Formats: sequence, structure tokens, C-alpha cells
Amino acid sequence: MNKKDFDYYLPPGLIAQHPIEQRSQSRLLVLDKKSGAVRDCIFKQITDYLQPGDLLVFNNTKVMPARLPGHKVTGGRVEVFIERVLNQNQAKALLKANKPVRLGTKIHFGDKPLLQVTGRQGMFFLVECIHKTEDLNAIMTEYGVMPLPPYIQRQSTETDSERYQTVYAQTAGAVAAPTAGLHFDDEILKQLNKQGVNSAFVTLHVGAGTFQPVKAEHIEDHKMHKEWLQVDDSVVKAVNETKANGGRVIAVGTTAVRCLETAARNGDLQAYTGDTDIFIYPGYHFKAIDGLLTNFHLPESTLLMLVSALAGRKNILNAYQHAINQKYRFFSYGDAMLIINQS
Repeated sequence: MNKKDFDYYLPPGLIAQHPIEQRSQSRLLVLDKKSGAVRDCIFKQITDYLQPGDLLVFNNTKVMPARLPGHKVTGGRVEVFIERVLNQNQAKALLKANKPVRLGTKIHFGDKPLLQVTGRQGMFFLVECIHKTEDLNAIMTEYGVMPLPPYIQRQSTETDSERYQTVYAQTAGAVAAPTAGLHFDDEILKQLNKQGVNSAFVTLHVGAGTFQPVKAEHIEDHKMHKEWLQVDDSVVKAVNETKANGGRVIAVGTTAVRCLETAARNGDLQAYTGDTDIFIYPGYHFKAIDGLLTNFHLPESTLLMLVSALAGRKNILNAYQHAINQKYRFFSYGDAMLIINQS
């Protein structure tokens, strides 16, 4: 298949630049993955489409304040974008500066030299704390800001520190939010639990590669970025019990899909911890999930290809055109889509 098969026109005004006032007041487009039929709802109504015994699988990753505006000793600006924390003192990062950054460069925050460039791995640099008593997480907490996606064309604010984070975020390590989860608030989670809908939590630390475009004309030639994930035994047990009892396994976000399908690559779902570069596109046979809650994705993106694998390319593109006609809000701070068999 060609990447142009996954193109569509999105009016720029539909790209959400700010979160809606209340998480659960986002709109929800319900798509029947077999028939392609769509229904327009408010996110709170998701409870009408979930049944006792269903299992929602959430990604509990926590977004780091990974964008660090710093400078060289000469005063030249250097923005450090932490991609992955390797240990307490070292990380992989993207560096943005007016002039190429050399190995050995010390990066200052305020009047303190705190990080030093020590190596290179492809497009990423290795940065380390100059003082071993320092901690990367402490540096990010003090000097970092939330790393909003490139299509949100404004500076990060204090509001983003709360709203570009799920209410159940627990394990820090992501540089982008698992955005399908942004619509849940504590009230809806309690209501679903009372309703008999079960929950399980996986972890996938979303990397900067999630925003990289597909460059290969034939999508089969695309090389996926790697991301770290964890699926533990409790998740495996919950999924297996759900299926045995006739319930549905519904992933909350494409990252939860990638977790479960990676852990089920050999046919049976098994606990797994490590990197994944799984690329899901039409023709893929899903082994773990039955449905998906997701946001709307960029044209020609791997995420649009993933949802097309679940519901069919034509169904997805028709649903997207419906969402555009109805002026849904798109991308990270936008509205949601629930892909299930409504029957």
C-alpha cells in the first residue's frame, strides 16, 4: 500500500490548540468497525457502549517536562528535548541550536552548567549530568516544560502541566501523552467501575518518533521507531479472563494497542518488558484487542494506518470526513473515536 492511500485534507482550524474546559465534555464519534456506521456523542456517553465484563486497557505512562530551554557558556541558545532517560544521570536527547553542538559542550540552565553532551547515537545526543549528585528528573522538574506536539502552535503553560497528562498517569518516561486517555476524569472511571467494566494498566513511554512522518512511498518499507513498554502478568490474566468470559478487550489509545499486540506477537499473550518497533497497518491480524478508543490522527501517519487495520481504511476515512464535516476537534487535545462492533 502507498502512504497517499492514507491522506486526507484537514482544515487547519480543526486542529485543537487548547484542551476543552472539562475532559469528559469532548465529543465522541462511535464507529462500527464492521458496517462503518457512525454515531455522534459526548464522551460521557461512552458508558452506554461498554458492557459489564468488558476490559479497558490503559497506558499509565506519565509525560516528563522534557523540553529544557538552556544555553551555552557563550550565551547561545540550546534547547534540550529529552527522548529517553537511560539512568539517573544520563539521557538520549534531541538538541536544537543555531550552530551545531559539539561533544563536550556544557549546557547551562539559569546560571548553572548542569548537562554535558557526551556522545551521539544517530539523530540523538547523549547528555549527562555534570555533577553526579544531580538527578535528571530533578533538573526537568525545575527547568523543563511540557513538550507539546509541533502542531500545537503556542508555548506550554501551567494548564498543560495538568491537562497534557492523564488522571491515572503514574510511571514517568513519555515525551508525549497517550492522548485517548485525556478524556477520562475520576467520575467516569468510578462510573465504569460501578458498571462492571474492568480496567488494566500497561506502560509504554511514548517517544518523539511518534511525530515522525512516513517517508517511504510504500508503507511496507517504513522503519518504525522503538519505544519501551511493559505488560505484566496481571494484564495477561485480565485479558485472558475477559476473553474466556465473553467480554471485549478495548485498548485506550494506540499505545495500549502496541503494548498488547507486541506481547501477543507469538500468538499467545505473554508478559513482556522491553522495546517494540511493531508496525500495524491494513492486513494485520489482531491477536489481543477487540476494540479501540483513540483520538483523530494526522494524515499519512502510522497511527492512521493502525486504526485503518482495525476498522478498514475506507471506514476510517469516511468517518474522518464525517468528523470534519461536523467540525470535530483533531489531534492531541481534540475529540475521540470509539471503534467497536456495536452489535
